[in-house]
Amino acid sequence: MKIINLQEYQHSVKIGQECPAIEPNIIDDCIFYADGEPIGFFMRQLPEKASKLADLADKEFRSKDVPKSTNNRGTQEMAEAKGLEWVRQYSVILGSTPPKPHMKRPYPSRSRVHQVASARTFVKAMLLLAKESEQIIKEVTPNIYAEQFELFKRVPKEWRFANLFTSSISNFNISAPYHRDTANIKGAVNVIITKRKNSKGGNLHIPDHGATIDQCDNSILVYPAWRNVHGVTPIEPTYENGYRNSLIFYSLNAFLDL
Repeated sequence: MKIINLQEYQHSVKIGQECPAIEPNIIDDCIFYADGEPIGFFMRQLPEKASKLADLADKEFRSKDVPKSTNNRGTQEMAEAKGLEWVRQYSVILGSTPPKPHMKRPYPSRSRVHQVASARTFVKAMLLLAKESEQIIKEVTPNIYAEQFELFKRVPKEWRFANLFTSSISNFNISAPYHRDTANIKGAVNVIITKRKNSKGGNLHIPDHGATIDQCDNSILVYPAWRNVHGVTPIEPTYENGYRNSLIFYSLNAFLDL
């Protein structure tokens, strides 16, 4: 795989700003290095087993069997004013959710989707996909795998999703504004697996490094989302029912030493 040494890039991006349409400049398989150490990687094509699991998870997610949260940002009129097609946005969280005292839930819990009988195939597919992702990390960047494995000795098994994550979220047609995943475990990486059809955009932009990563169908991106501000470029269907779905695995700091 190609090595990309990430360089500091001057920019004026602020957290909360919408990410504009930017063409990807990272389109090939590569390992990201910073300060002489590997911190993540990108692969355009998942291995066969992981690819089949991603296909199944994507199919199940888009079915009526899986309960979803609606996350529409703005209205159809706002989208049309920007010259964009308005698309519905959904998400599903699996695994562990942290305490939320402001919502009168001062204790951690597991996603309620695990208790929905019709969603069992989706939950199982996502769990197996998380485990396959761990093996890919182990093969491509064994140092990253070893560091995250060591970190997770501090996470109780009942709060893990697979072995190296606490949680998962599937985002359907969501182009997130610029943000930093400050609630994540520092030193851990996220996994973003992309499924898409008849759509463009939806690429991850990291302004600190002037990097925009191609989120092509069946790709996997491994990156420490706590490390940099990042956002997702607008998603535009190119044909009817076009979409972009991201299957994400991550690790929450709330479950360290819990």
